[in-house]
Amino acid sequence: MREILPQLRELVASGTPFALATVVGVRGSAPRDPGAAMAVTEGGRVIGSISGGCVEGAVYEAGLGALASGEAVTETYGVSDDDAFAVGLTCGGVLSVLIVPYGDGAARAALGEVLDAIAAGEHLAVATVTGGAAPLGARRSVTAARASGTLGGHPWLDTAVDEDARGLLAQGATGVRHYGARGQRRLEEVTVFVQSFRPPPRMLVFGAIDYAAATARMGAFLGYRVTVCDARPAFATPERFPAADEVVRAWPHEYLARTEVDERTVVCVLTHDPRFDVPLLRAAVRTPAAYIGVMGSRRTHDERTARLREEGVAAADLARLASPIGLDLGARTPEETAVSIAAEIIALRWGGTGERLSRASGGIHHALAGAPGR
Repeated sequence: MREILPQLRELVASGTPFALATVVGVRGSAPRDPGAAMAVTEGGRVIGSISGGCVEGAVYEAGLGALASGEAVTETYGVSDDDAFAVGLTCGGVLSVLIVPYGDGAARAALGEVLDAIAAGEHLAVATVTGGAAPLGARRSVTAARASGTLGGHPWLDTAVDEDARGLLAQGATGVRHYGARGQRRLEEVTVFVQSFRPPPRMLVFGAIDYAAATARMGAFLGYRVTVCDARPAFATPERFPAADEVVRAWPHEYLARTEVDERTVVCVLTHDPRFDVPLLRAAVRTPAAYIGVMGSRRTHDERTARLREEGVAAADLARLASPIGLDLGARTPEETAVSIAAEIIALRWGGTGERLSRASGGIHHALAGAPGR
């Protein structure tokens, strides 16, 4: 939903009726993860994608049907269905999609509040009934301190969902939970999809060089909030890094000490200058950053590691450094190097090996490894 957030807010503000389709379950190999969203307006406009093109046509028709009936509906698309090839989901997976119409009324206003909270960067979990003994499509939004809306069943159901939603929100995770009609956790009378929304993860790029500009562009493309930092005023300018959300003129280690770094943050050190690298890396390994990549040759890496040992950095902390930075793609240009860095971050996030898929066996999607998450 974050991908189409501006358009959804426009639809709510303009009063345009629309149906919102959300992937709420995936089995096997599927093109999009749970939470992928697509909107269909009363006039036939389509916003977003839930499958990269595989089932959009079928969801489009289902969305128009939901708008006409005014009723939420769940649809399942997969190769086990009789119309699988007509739908087009030939990758072997199964998608469960919840489609909820929004015309006028309280549900639309409540959705608008949720969208505004997400746009404001609020940490928010959205729990939605996707099946069972509660109103389909009923939604409740949950933060660490409060909750609003109701799932339409027993109050104890709301209470149980609040507790689980806060746990998922703390992890930045999205998932499906099952409950009894009164919130019992050992029953499966109600199915609830919980989606966590947190501000975009950060990418901190140190060193205002051409490789940093390419890495900033790649980071923005992947959905990171990108900061470029360099102590040299002539180089650290917004004009040189238009893809960055901010450009900071400061000594790298001083900036790192005062900025927010969490377990989703990725740090790319591209300065390869000991004056900057050593104090910066000494500070970086003390943070919970998911990834710390450092540019330089193997000789530079060895010399840098020796200096860090002299500074008292422990072997376990040195092992956190991805140096030389990136995967072995044979990259040479700044743009190719940025792809290499992005590939290493993605592989770490999802538990990928970096091996060519044509030479590997088994499934092509990995379980979340919990590294630089979103």
